Amino acid sequence: MVSLLCVLALFAGACTDERATSDGQDSADTVRRKPDSSHRDGLPEVFPRPSQMHSEGEDVTVEGTVSLVVDPMVDPQTRDLAVRVLRGAGAEQVVVREPGNPVDEATLKIRLGNRWAPMIRKELQHSGLDFPDRDSDEDLEAESYAITVHSGQDPAVVLGGVDAAGAYYAVQTLRQITSSGRIAGVSILDEPEVPTRGVIEGFYGSPWTHAERMDQLEFYGSVKFNSYVYAPKSDPYHREKWRDPYPSAQIDQLRELVRQAAAHHVRFTFALSPGQSICFSDPTDWRALVGKLQAVYDVGVRHFSVPFDDISYTEWNCAADREEYGAASPRAAGRAQADLLNRLKRDFVDTHNGVGPLQTVPTEYSDTEATPYKTALRRNLDSSVRVMWTGDGVIPERITVDDAAAAARVWDRDPVLWDNYPVNDFDATEGLLMLGPYARRQPGMTEHLEGLVVNPMNQAAASKVVEFSAADFAWNSSDFDPQRAWRAAAEYLAGERLSEGNADTESSGETVDALMVFFDLNHMAPLPDGTPWLAPAPELRERLDEFRDTWEAGGQSRQRAVAELRGYARAVADAPEHIREGTAEDFVADVRPWLRATDAWGEALLTTLDGLSARAAGNEDTATERFRQAADLADRAESVHTVAGQTRPQGPVRLAEGVLDEFVRQAPEM
Repeated sequence: MVSLLCVLALFAGACTDERATSDGQDSADTVRRKPDSSHRDGLPEVFPRPSQMHSEGEDVTVEGTVSLVVDPMVDPQTRDLAVRVLRGAGAEQVVVREPGNPVDEATLKIRLGNRWAPMIRKELQHSGLDFPDRDSDEDLEAESYAITVHSGQDPAVVLGGVDAAGAYYAVQTLRQITSSGRIAGVSILDEPEVPTRGVIEGFYGSPWTHAERMDQLEFYGSVKFNSYVYAPKSDPYHREKWRDPYPSAQIDQLRELVRQAAAHHVRFTFALSPGQSICFSDPTDWRALVGKLQAVYDVGVRHFSVPFDDISYTEWNCAADREEYGAASPRAAGRAQADLLNRLKRDFVDTHNGVGPLQTVPTEYSDTEATPYKTALRRNLDSSVRVMWTGDGVIPERITVDDAAAAARVWDRDPVLWDNYPVNDFDATEGLLMLGPYARRQPGMTEHLEGLVVNPMNQAAASKVVEFSAADFAWNSSDFDPQRAWRAAAEYLAGERLSEGNADTESSGETVDALMVFFDLNHMAPLPDGTPWLAPAPELRERLDEFRDTWEAGGQSRQRAVAELRGYARAVADAPEHIREGTAEDFVADVRPWLRATDAWGEALLTTLDGLSARAAGNEDTATERFRQAADLADRAESVHTVAGQTRPQGPVRLAEGVLDEFVRQAPEM
């Protein structure tokens, strides 16, 4: 293993690889850096990116006693988060109080509350932010907020939310514009593009654990996701045993999840999927359905979904439905489903306090063709019921503004996009980890959507890579940059370990670079037929193509080609160690098989370069031996399998498929 000092120098382009051949012509290349996400025009980077942000001049110092004035509309978890942020920034004491008597000894005054409170409104008016008037028809959306930070002799920070969620999001943004001892001198006005933003745990295979869900819900709040749909296909009480009550232990866990969601302003949506066996006309089944929903209502659930995805709709489950709706057909199924959903809306949703709009997933949940099923469901379904749609295909190659507009027309309502990325539960994803960017989703499509939820991987912590970027897109797609958000996800994962007190800032930078290398190796995302809609390892492929072009020139160019590629090859080989040391344990556990494969593939790539260097120097015996060693390492990499019970489907780990493996196997013929 190369020394730490050498690794640090390698990323600066100043270290030669210890594996260089004796002719001295091999040297490490600089590891090519992606544009970082630190600042934009001198402004701090915030994710999701705000609608408006501009400078107010000097930063504000955080020290001594800070006065935090909190309106009654601010909930305790938001207040407590603000206190933690300020203490972490350097405040020796944070005095929390309601509006009233000032704290004279405070070195900094912070006001947190209703955006329309007189003092908050006054401060924000001087910020230069482009506010709609309170009485206008263009008022801010729910969950919006504003921040202004003023320095000078009487420094002040004002955070105003249009509602409790907006105040919470204001503090989440304060967390990002606060560094050691300082709060950035900025003003921010921010509002979401779509009302519903989040995740649907709707995959096949092992459901997430309770601990993973608890962690995910906290994470959602930090990235301004506000929705989680509980719909794991492998929970028998969600699907096959939908009539049966949950055991008491699982009810207790649901209660804890609901509380965790509320603490982070996430709507916990409970989905029950009866479509495989329900008799729409049977009073007993109706009572079982309502009884199941009532049981989770009693533990705090206030949002419900009754999906009909992945079922047959060409046969009935009872004779009574044939008598009621006629011969089984897609059109008749649409009518029956609409009748059930309308009754649930009328007799359950409307009769229970605090329940949000009912959701469903149609049996035909993809494309925008106006079929008999869709027509029947649309014409009969209550307009308040929200419909989920997966795009133009179950796994869409891209989703455009026109696609979303067409879906809104076919359903006669703005749908909630159920985006089947980064889910890895279908045959074509065997052995794959989806760590690419949130890409090929057209900015502006949110204009035609009620919401956007992503279907994640079996690996919860690893799913945060795409979840982080999708949150940025859902909040502000018009200013979305996939590459910037992708790197910011790596910075989040490295910073997550920092927040646990287990890393330092220097090693965090190494971890981010290592994660970007690892993300690239796991970039590929396939359609159901296996065709990639995100190409495998684009960064590595580009470097290998450059290598081939230089190598083919012959002569001294060949040693130069090896030298130029070696630095990145070393970064591939060293990435797993940096990730193991620099990211949280749950992420490492999720990606462990892929890290093992990267260990072997990285060594295979370096050994292949040793062979090519020897060949360029005319030492064919050494080249042959190095190529044999590289082939053995490649065999070892390809023998790594996914963990039983963690991933569906099981299989050998695949990464940089068709890129790294082909280069190592074809090198002896160069």
